[in-house]
Amino acid sequence: MPNAPIAVAILNWNGKKLLERFLANVLEHSSPLAKVYLIDNNSSDDSIAYTKAEFPAVEIISLADNYGYAGGYNKGLKHIEEEIVILLNSDVEVSPNWLEPLYSRFTADATLAALQPKIKDLKSPQHFEYAGAAGGYIDILGYPFCRGRIFDHLEKDQQQYNNYQEVFWATGACLAVRKSAFEQVGKLYETLFAHMEEIDLCWRLQLAGFKVAVEPASEVYHLGGATLESYSPQKTYLNFRNSLIILFLNLPHSHAIPTILARLVLDGVSAIRFLLSGKPKLLFAILRAHFAFYGMFNALFLEKRKRKSAPLKSLKGVYPKSIVAAFYLRKRKTYNDLKF
Repeated sequence: MPNAPIAVAILNWNGKKLLERFLANVLEHSSPLAKVYLIDNNSSDDSIAYTKAEFPAVEIISLADNYGYAGGYNKGLKHIEEEIVILLNSDVEVSPNWLEPLYSRFTADATLAALQPKIKDLKSPQHFEYAGAAGGYIDILGYPFCRGRIFDHLEKDQQQYNNYQEVFWATGACLAVRKSAFEQVGKLYETLFAHMEEIDLCWRLQLAGFKVAVEPASEVYHLGGATLESYSPQKTYLNFRNSLIILFLNLPHSHAIPTILARLVLDGVSAIRFLLSGKPKLLFAILRAHFAFYGMFNALFLEKRKRKSAPLKSLKGVYPKSIVAAFYLRKRKTYNDLKF
Protein backbone atom coordinates (compact mmCIF):
# COMPACT_ATOMS: atom_id res chain seq x y z
CA MET A 1 0.00 0.00 0.00
CA PRO A 2 1.25 3.54 -0.69
CA ASN A 3 2.47 5.59 2.25
CA ALA A 4 1.11 8.90 0.97
CA PRO A 5 -2.69 9.32 0.55
CA ILE A 6 -2.38 11.31 -2.70
CA ALA A 7 -0.62 10.78 -6.01
CA VAL A 8 0.48 13.76 -8.09
CA ALA A 9 0.78 12.49 -11.66
CA ILE A 10 2.58 14.69 -14.20
CA LEU A 11 2.24 13.77 -17.85
CA ASN A 12 5.34 14.52 -19.91
CA TRP A 13 6.25 14.53 -23.57
CA ASN A 14 9.61 16.08 -24.48
CA GLY A 15 9.17 18.51 -21.61
CA LYS A 16 12.61 18.64 -20.01
CA LYS A 17 12.61 22.45 -19.96
CA LEU A 18 9.31 22.48 -18.09
CA LEU A 19 10.55 19.84 -15.65
CA GLU A 20 13.64 21.95 -14.99
CA ARG A 21 11.43 24.93 -14.21
CA PHE A 22 8.54 23.38 -12.27
CA LEU A 23 9.30 19.93 -10.87
CA ALA A 24 11.33 21.07 -7.84
CA ASN A 25 8.46 23.34 -6.80
CA VAL A 26 5.93 20.50 -7.03
CA LEU A 27 8.11 18.19 -4.96
CA GLU A 28 8.80 20.84 -2.33
CA HIS A 29 5.13 21.58 -1.71
CA SER A 30 3.70 18.07 -2.11
CA SER A 31 5.65 16.11 0.50
CA PRO A 32 4.71 14.29 2.70
CA LEU A 33 1.03 14.25 1.69
CA ALA A 34 1.64 13.11 -1.89
CA LYS A 35 3.88 10.88 -3.93
CA VAL A 36 4.93 12.38 -7.28
CA TYR A 37 4.85 10.35 -10.50
CA LEU A 38 6.09 11.26 -13.96
CA ILE A 39 4.13 9.56 -16.74
CA ASP A 40 6.26 9.81 -19.86
CA ASN A 41 4.61 9.66 -23.30
CA ASN A 42 7.68 8.15 -25.03
CA SER A 43 9.75 11.34 -25.00
CA SER A 44 12.68 11.63 -27.40
CA ASP A 45 14.52 14.22 -25.29
CA ASP A 46 16.34 13.31 -22.08
CA SER A 47 13.42 14.07 -19.74
CA ILE A 48 13.63 10.69 -18.05
CA ALA A 49 17.40 10.75 -17.56
CA TYR A 50 17.18 14.27 -16.15
CA THR A 51 14.40 13.36 -13.72
CA LYS A 52 16.17 10.22 -12.52
CA ALA A 53 19.38 12.16 -11.88
CA GLU A 54 17.89 15.28 -10.28
CA PHE A 55 14.73 13.97 -8.60
CA PRO A 56 15.16 10.32 -7.57
CA ALA A 57 12.05 10.55 -5.36
CA VAL A 58 9.87 10.84 -8.47
CA GLU A 59 8.55 7.50 -9.70
CA ILE A 60 8.74 7.29 -13.48
CA ILE A 61 6.14 5.46 -15.55
CA SER A 62 7.42 5.03 -19.11
CA LEU A 63 4.91 4.49 -21.91
CA ALA A 64 5.65 2.95 -25.30
CA ASP A 65 4.18 5.74 -27.43
CA ASN A 66 2.74 9.26 -27.27
CA TYR A 67 -0.85 8.54 -26.29
CA GLY A 68 -1.88 12.15 -25.74
CA TYR A 69 -3.46 13.48 -22.57
CA ALA A 70 -6.29 10.96 -22.38
CA GLY A 71 -4.40 7.80 -23.32
CA GLY A 72 -1.31 8.81 -21.39
CA TYR A 73 -3.17 9.26 -18.14
CA ASN A 74 -5.37 6.19 -18.65
CA LYS A 75 -2.32 3.98 -19.12
CA GLY A 76 -0.26 5.72 -16.46
CA LEU A 77 -2.91 5.49 -13.74
CA LYS A 78 -2.89 1.70 -14.07
CA HIS A 79 0.47 1.84 -12.26
CA ILE A 80 -0.72 4.16 -9.46
CA GLU A 81 -2.30 2.75 -6.30
CA GLU A 82 -3.40 5.92 -4.50
CA GLU A 83 -7.15 6.57 -4.48
CA ILE A 84 -6.84 10.35 -4.88
CA VAL A 85 -4.81 11.25 -7.97
CA ILE A 86 -4.04 14.78 -9.14
CA LEU A 87 -3.48 15.02 -12.88
CA LEU A 88 -1.07 17.95 -13.01
CA ASN A 89 0.23 19.69 -16.12
CA SER A 90 4.00 19.97 -16.28
CA ASP A 91 3.74 23.77 -16.60
CA VAL A 92 2.03 24.41 -13.25
CA GLU A 93 3.60 26.09 -10.23
CA VAL A 94 1.93 25.07 -6.98
CA SER A 95 1.61 26.97 -3.70
CA PRO A 96 2.57 25.92 -0.17
CA ASN A 97 -0.18 23.79 1.39
CA TRP A 98 -2.02 23.46 -1.91
CA LEU A 99 -2.88 19.82 -1.26
CA GLU A 100 -4.50 20.05 2.17
CA PRO A 101 -7.76 21.77 1.11
CA LEU A 102 -8.21 19.34 -1.79
CA TYR A 103 -7.60 16.29 0.36
CA SER A 104 -9.96 17.58 3.06
CA ARG A 105 -12.79 17.89 0.56
CA PHE A 106 -12.35 14.32 -0.67
CA THR A 107 -12.25 12.89 2.85
CA ALA A 108 -15.36 14.85 3.86
CA ASP A 109 -17.54 13.79 0.90
CA ALA A 110 -17.46 10.31 -0.61
CA THR A 111 -19.59 11.46 -3.55
CA LEU A 112 -16.99 14.02 -4.66
CA ALA A 113 -15.19 12.59 -7.69
CA ALA A 114 -13.40 15.52 -9.36
CA LEU A 115 -12.00 18.71 -7.89
CA GLN A 116 -9.81 21.58 -9.04
CA PRO A 117 -8.00 24.39 -7.22
CA LYS A 118 -8.16 28.04 -8.24
CA ILE A 119 -6.08 28.40 -11.40
CA LYS A 120 -4.21 31.69 -11.84
CA ASP A 121 -1.99 33.00 -14.62
CA LEU A 122 1.71 32.51 -13.94
CA LYS A 123 2.56 35.34 -16.34
CA SER A 124 0.00 37.68 -14.73
CA PRO A 125 -0.52 36.35 -11.19
CA GLN A 126 -3.29 38.78 -10.28
CA HIS A 127 -5.51 37.31 -12.98
CA PHE A 128 -7.28 34.00 -13.48
CA GLU A 129 -5.86 31.64 -16.08
CA TYR A 130 -7.76 30.51 -19.15
CA ALA A 131 -7.68 26.77 -18.44
CA GLY A 132 -10.05 26.50 -15.49
CA ALA A 133 -9.93 29.79 -13.57
CA ALA A 134 -12.28 29.33 -10.58
CA GLY A 135 -14.29 26.40 -11.90
CA GLY A 136 -15.78 25.26 -15.20
CA TYR A 137 -19.31 25.80 -16.50
CA ILE A 138 -21.11 25.06 -19.75
CA ASP A 139 -23.98 26.76 -21.54
CA ILE A 140 -27.05 25.18 -23.04
CA LEU A 141 -25.32 24.83 -26.43
CA GLY A 142 -22.24 23.18 -24.96
CA TYR A 143 -19.85 26.15 -24.88
CA PRO A 144 -17.51 25.89 -21.88
CA PHE A 145 -16.53 28.89 -19.76
CA CYS A 146 -15.36 29.55 -16.20
CA ARG A 147 -15.90 31.63 -13.14
CA GLY A 148 -13.23 34.21 -13.90
CA ARG A 149 -12.97 33.55 -17.67
CA ILE A 150 -15.55 33.85 -20.43
CA PHE A 151 -14.11 33.20 -23.89
CA ASP A 152 -10.82 35.18 -23.89
CA HIS A 153 -11.85 37.68 -21.20
CA LEU A 154 -9.84 36.97 -18.04
CA GLU A 155 -10.87 38.61 -14.78
CA LYS A 156 -8.57 39.89 -12.08
CA ASP A 157 -8.76 37.75 -8.95
CA GLN A 158 -10.29 39.98 -6.28
CA GLN A 159 -11.45 37.04 -4.13
CA GLN A 160 -14.87 37.26 -5.80
CA TYR A 161 -14.88 33.50 -6.40
CA ASN A 162 -13.32 32.22 -3.20
CA ASN A 163 -16.20 29.92 -2.22
CA TYR A 164 -16.15 26.16 -2.62
CA GLN A 165 -18.76 25.30 -5.24
CA GLU A 166 -20.03 22.47 -7.38
CA VAL A 167 -19.34 23.09 -11.07
CA PHE A 168 -19.88 21.33 -14.39
CA TRP A 169 -16.22 20.60 -15.14
CA ALA A 170 -12.86 20.81 -13.44
CA THR A 171 -9.76 21.71 -15.42
CA GLY A 172 -7.38 19.10 -16.77
CA ALA A 173 -4.48 21.42 -15.95
CA CYS A 174 -4.84 20.40 -12.30
CA LEU A 175 -7.54 17.78 -11.93
CA ALA A 176 -7.89 15.86 -8.69
CA VAL A 177 -9.93 12.68 -9.19
CA ARG A 178 -11.18 9.83 -7.06
CA LYS A 179 -9.61 6.92 -8.90
CA SER A 180 -12.44 4.45 -8.24
CA ALA A 181 -15.00 6.87 -9.73
CA PHE A 182 -12.64 7.65 -12.63
CA GLU A 183 -12.48 3.95 -13.47
CA GLN A 184 -16.19 3.38 -12.88
CA VAL A 185 -17.23 5.82 -15.62
CA GLY A 186 -14.70 4.51 -18.13
CA LYS A 187 -11.68 6.80 -17.59
CA LEU A 188 -10.77 9.49 -20.13
CA TYR A 189 -12.16 9.00 -23.64
CA GLU A 190 -9.04 8.36 -25.69
CA THR A 191 -10.57 9.20 -29.05
CA LEU A 192 -10.46 12.86 -27.97
CA PHE A 193 -6.64 12.59 -27.63
CA ALA A 194 -6.27 16.09 -26.16
CA HIS A 195 -8.53 19.07 -25.31
CA MET A 196 -11.95 18.89 -23.64
CA GLU A 197 -11.44 15.34 -22.38
CA GLU A 198 -11.79 16.58 -18.79
CA ILE A 199 -15.18 18.13 -19.67
CA ASP A 200 -16.33 14.80 -21.07
CA LEU A 201 -15.07 12.98 -17.97
CA CYS A 202 -16.77 15.38 -15.56
CA TRP A 203 -19.99 15.15 -17.58
CA ARG A 204 -19.99 11.36 -17.20
CA LEU A 205 -19.15 11.64 -13.50
CA GLN A 206 -22.20 13.84 -12.96
CA LEU A 207 -24.38 11.46 -14.95
CA ALA A 208 -23.17 8.66 -12.66
CA GLY A 209 -24.24 10.62 -9.56
CA PHE A 210 -20.88 12.05 -8.49
CA LYS A 211 -20.01 15.65 -7.69
CA VAL A 212 -17.53 17.91 -9.49
CA ALA A 213 -16.31 21.00 -7.66
CA VAL A 214 -13.73 23.76 -7.22
CA GLU A 215 -11.84 24.49 -4.00
CA PRO A 216 -10.34 28.02 -4.22
CA ALA A 217 -8.59 27.61 -0.86
CA SER A 218 -6.04 25.72 -2.96
CA GLU A 219 -4.26 27.89 -5.51
CA VAL A 220 -1.88 27.09 -8.38
CA TYR A 221 -0.33 29.06 -11.24
CA HIS A 222 -0.50 27.81 -14.83
CA LEU A 223 1.90 28.87 -17.58
CA GLY A 224 -0.43 27.69 -20.35
CA GLY A 225 0.18 27.08 -24.04
CA ALA A 226 3.09 24.73 -23.37
CA THR A 227 1.81 21.94 -25.64
CA LEU A 228 -0.06 23.81 -28.36
CA GLU A 229 -0.02 27.56 -28.87
CA SER A 230 -3.28 29.45 -28.49
CA TYR A 231 -5.09 29.65 -31.83
CA SER A 232 -2.89 27.01 -33.43
CA PRO A 233 -4.72 25.14 -36.22
CA GLN A 234 -4.29 21.82 -34.41
CA LYS A 235 -5.71 23.20 -31.15
CA THR A 236 -8.62 24.77 -33.04
CA TYR A 237 -9.28 21.50 -34.84
CA LEU A 238 -9.30 19.47 -31.63
CA ASN A 239 -11.48 21.92 -29.71
CA PHE A 240 -14.15 22.18 -32.43
CA ARG A 241 -14.14 18.46 -33.23
CA ASN A 242 -14.15 17.34 -29.61
CA SER A 243 -16.93 19.73 -28.66
CA LEU A 244 -19.22 18.11 -31.24
CA ILE A 245 -18.17 14.64 -30.09
CA ILE A 246 -18.99 15.15 -26.42
CA LEU A 247 -22.33 16.79 -27.21
CA PHE A 248 -23.29 13.80 -29.33
CA LEU A 249 -22.14 11.24 -26.77
CA ASN A 250 -23.62 12.73 -23.60
CA LEU A 251 -26.90 14.32 -24.64
CA PRO A 252 -30.08 12.34 -25.38
CA HIS A 253 -30.68 12.08 -29.14
CA SER A 254 -33.63 14.49 -28.88
CA HIS A 255 -31.30 17.14 -27.43
CA ALA A 256 -28.09 16.26 -29.26
CA ILE A 257 -29.41 16.75 -32.80
CA PRO A 258 -30.82 20.31 -32.41
CA THR A 259 -27.85 21.36 -30.27
CA ILE A 260 -25.33 20.15 -32.85
CA LEU A 261 -27.29 21.83 -35.66
CA ALA A 262 -27.15 25.11 -33.75
CA ARG A 263 -23.44 24.63 -33.20
CA LEU A 264 -22.89 24.07 -36.92
CA VAL A 265 -24.30 27.53 -37.58
CA LEU A 266 -22.25 29.17 -34.82
CA ASP A 267 -19.11 27.33 -35.88
CA GLY A 268 -19.68 28.75 -39.36
CA VAL A 269 -19.80 32.23 -37.88
CA SER A 270 -16.52 31.53 -36.07
CA ALA A 271 -14.95 30.36 -39.33
CA ILE A 272 -15.97 33.60 -41.08
CA ARG A 273 -14.57 35.66 -38.21
CA PHE A 274 -11.24 33.83 -38.48
CA LEU A 275 -11.16 34.47 -42.23
CA LEU A 276 -11.93 38.17 -41.82
CA SER A 277 -9.26 38.50 -39.14
CA GLY A 278 -6.60 37.07 -41.44
CA LYS A 279 -6.49 33.55 -39.98
CA PRO A 280 -7.53 31.29 -42.89
CA LYS A 281 -5.72 28.28 -41.41
CA LEU A 282 -8.17 28.35 -38.49
CA LEU A 283 -11.12 28.39 -40.89
CA PHE A 284 -9.78 25.23 -42.53
CA ALA A 285 -9.20 23.73 -39.07
CA ILE A 286 -12.92 24.15 -38.32
CA LEU A 287 -13.89 22.58 -41.64
CA ARG A 288 -11.51 19.68 -40.97
CA ALA A 289 -13.02 19.25 -37.50
CA HIS A 290 -16.53 18.96 -38.89
CA PHE A 291 -15.62 16.45 -41.58
CA ALA A 292 -13.69 14.40 -38.99
CA PHE A 293 -16.77 14.39 -36.74
CA TYR A 294 -19.06 13.23 -39.59
CA GLY A 295 -16.60 10.48 -40.45
CA MET A 296 -16.70 9.12 -36.91
CA PHE A 297 -20.46 8.49 -36.70
CA ASN A 298 -20.27 4.69 -36.67
CA ALA A 299 -17.70 4.58 -33.86
CA LEU A 300 -19.52 7.30 -31.91
CA PHE A 301 -22.86 5.47 -32.11
CA LEU A 302 -21.21 2.40 -30.58
CA GLU A 303 -19.67 4.50 -27.81
CA LYS A 304 -22.96 6.32 -27.14
CA ARG A 305 -24.73 3.01 -26.52
CA LYS A 306 -22.42 2.44 -23.52
CA ARG A 307 -23.21 5.78 -21.92
CA LYS A 308 -25.91 7.38 -19.83
CA SER A 309 -27.40 10.64 -21.04
CA ALA A 310 -29.54 13.44 -19.65
CA PRO A 311 -30.56 16.97 -20.62
CA LEU A 312 -27.95 19.54 -19.69
CA LYS A 313 -30.39 21.47 -17.50
CA SER A 314 -30.58 18.51 -15.12
CA LEU A 315 -26.88 18.86 -14.19
CA LYS A 316 -24.88 21.25 -12.00
CA GLY A 317 -22.91 24.13 -13.47
CA VAL A 318 -25.05 24.71 -16.56
CA TYR A 319 -25.92 28.19 -17.83
CA PRO A 320 -29.46 27.75 -19.20
CA LYS A 321 -28.99 30.33 -21.98
CA SER A 322 -26.43 31.07 -24.69
CA ILE A 323 -23.10 32.33 -23.36
CA VAL A 324 -22.36 33.57 -26.90
CA ALA A 325 -25.42 35.86 -26.81
CA ALA A 326 -24.71 36.95 -23.24
CA PHE A 327 -21.09 37.85 -23.98
CA TYR A 328 -21.25 39.32 -27.48
CA LEU A 329 -24.76 40.79 -27.61
CA ARG A 330 -25.57 41.67 -24.00
CA LYS A 331 -21.93 42.48 -23.11
CA ARG A 332 -21.90 40.33 -19.97
CA LYS A 333 -18.17 39.83 -19.62
CA THR A 334 -17.93 38.15 -16.19
CA TYR A 335 -19.54 35.21 -14.44
CA ASN A 336 -21.18 37.53 -11.90
CA ASP A 337 -22.83 39.44 -14.76
CA LEU A 338 -24.71 36.33 -15.83
CA LYS A 339 -28.21 35.56 -14.67
CA PHE A 340 -28.70 31.84 -14.06
